[in-house]
Formats: sequence, C-alpha cells, structure tokens
Amino acid sequence: MPMTTNDDPVLVQRDGGVLRITINRPEALNACTTSMLRTIEGALNAHDRDPQVRVAVLTGAGRGFCSGADIGGKDGDLPTVDTLDAANAAIAAIRRFPRPVLALTRGPVAGVGVSLAIACDLVLAGEDAFFLLAFSKIGLMPDGGATALVAASIGRARAMRMALLAEKVTATQAHEWGLISHVVPVTDYEQAAADLVEALAAGPSLGYRAAKDAINDATLTELENAWRRERQGQGDLLLTADFAEGQAAFQHRRPPTFTGS
Repeated sequence: MPMTTNDDPVLVQRDGGVLRITINRPEALNACTTSMLRTIEGALNAHDRDPQVRVAVLTGAGRGFCSGADIGGKDGDLPTVDTLDAANAAIAAIRRFPRPVLALTRGPVAGVGVSLAIACDLVLAGEDAFFLLAFSKIGLMPDGGATALVAASIGRARAMRMALLAEKVTATQAHEWGLISHVVPVTDYEQAAADLVEALAAGPSLGYRAAKDAINDATLTELENAWRRERQGQGDLLLTADFAEGQAAFQHRRPPTFTGS
C-alpha cells in the first residue's frame, strides 16, 4: 500500500508485513535534505507499534543508496544544525525500531548515508556499492552518529582512516572489515534482497527485538554522546571559512584550498 506518490523525495510503502522506505532523488544520487530525514524518522515512528510490520527496509532509488546531505543548494536546503538534528532523529528511529531494519545498498553510500545504512540491523550491498565518509573534503567532521557507529563496527584505526582520508571503501572491503553484514554480486542482488526480506519477515519478531536491543545496548554505548559531540563540533565547523570553501569547491567541481579558519 503506497503512502506517498512517486514524485516524493522519500517513498513510504507498506506491502503486507514489509515497510519499505526508499530515498527517491536518483538525479542527486539520493542526497538528503532536512525534510527527507524527518520523513524517514516519521515513517519508522508511525509503524513502530504495529506488530503487523515484520521488517523495515531502507533503500535508495536508482544507482545509489545515499550520497549524504545535500550541499549543492539546488533545493535551498543547505545543511544546518537542524539537518544534524534530523539525521540524529532518523538514526535514533532506526535504532529503536522494534523489528529488524534492513538496508539495501548499491552505488554510493556516503556521508550521512553511511550512518543511515549501518544503523540498520543488517546491510546488504551489491558489489558496486562503496562506503565513504567524505566530510573532510568539505571541511567538516562525520556526523549522524558515525563517530560511534563506524568505530563500533570496524574499530578506531579504520574509523579514523575513513574520517580523515575520505577513502572509498568497497563493498567487499566493508564486508571484510565488519562494516556491513552481506555483499553479493550485482547479478544476484535482487534475489538476495528478496530472500533476506522474506526470511526476516517470517522470523521470530519478539526474539529479534530482544537480540537487537541487547546487541545495540552492548556495542553502541557512546551513540548519544557521539550525537552531542558531533552537534557541537559540526555546528562550529559549519560556520568556518573552510566549510564555505569546501562547499564552493564542491559546487564548482574543483579541489578546495583550506586555510584552517
């Protein structure tokens, strides 16, 4: 049952026991605005007490999952502290959703897209997916809880490498590191996704809830503190000349020149 129209930037559909949330800006590689992040949060919150929803699926339209927050400015919604708050609220909604949440990823998974994906309980990636914390390229720091979520998944050294060097991590490498749970050839992706959704929808929802809460409580002890630190740090960085330069360089497709100011 569709709850949105095909023109909406986030599609929310209910099909039996499956809640499917699709980031729907393929022309922008599914870059997210503040309002889009709020829609993701709202869709999860609206169904978290419905026991008929057995699994939630978060995915992206077109050839990418999510290229991060929209810094192009074409829709007049440049990142602000409100964007951070919306991202954190969406991550929190994923974290507390009482049934399994599955991220289905292909192509770019960047910026806040990394947080949205790995906050999910399972991440299935096609081999064409890659994971990228590109914040340093525009003078910012990781946010959306990435400083806790990524480090909890792959450890401090690899998290620091992703945050500081903004290197692309292939789907195969992300799987080897422990950032994601599944990687499959592109030719097998659709069937693997369907099989995984079916298995989760047929599973013991009460047992799933107990397991995911216990594992998240044990491994994400710093998530709320990370949100606080990121909000403070990113809020300051958004006001710097380095961010203005990084944003201008991104929009004009040139290398940035940072001055530390």
